[in-house]
Amino acid sequence: MTGEWFAAYARKVLAPTLSPGDVVILDNLPAHKSAEAREAVEAVGARLLFLPPYSPDFNPIENIFAKMKAWIRRVAPRTVDALQDAVCGAIDDVCHSQAAACFTATGYEPD
Repeated sequence: MTGEWFAAYARKVLAPTLSPGDVVILDNLPAHKSAEAREAVEAVGARLLFLPPYSPDFNPIENIFAKMKAWIRRVAPRTVDALQDAVCGAIDDVCHSQAAACFTATGYEPD
């Protein structure tokens, strides 16, 4: 992802869903530091907050990735096709309730 792509997302998708006082929490991906993205978010009265450089405890997706990697290790794929199948299986295995539980464990309240 580039800063230009993230800025377009922030302007067209993210900002219209925000309300004054909302906080958007981001990791430190360089694309997230786009001035245009910041302007789009701040124009609606929201603000950006960046996580510390390496903070998996605050980032729910890290818990999902850990579950997926464990699933793939159990399958132990040995070919590219088997790896692709394993990744798809891991995605299917991490169901909505598990994803919601990972968010809840970090203090988020998913819809």
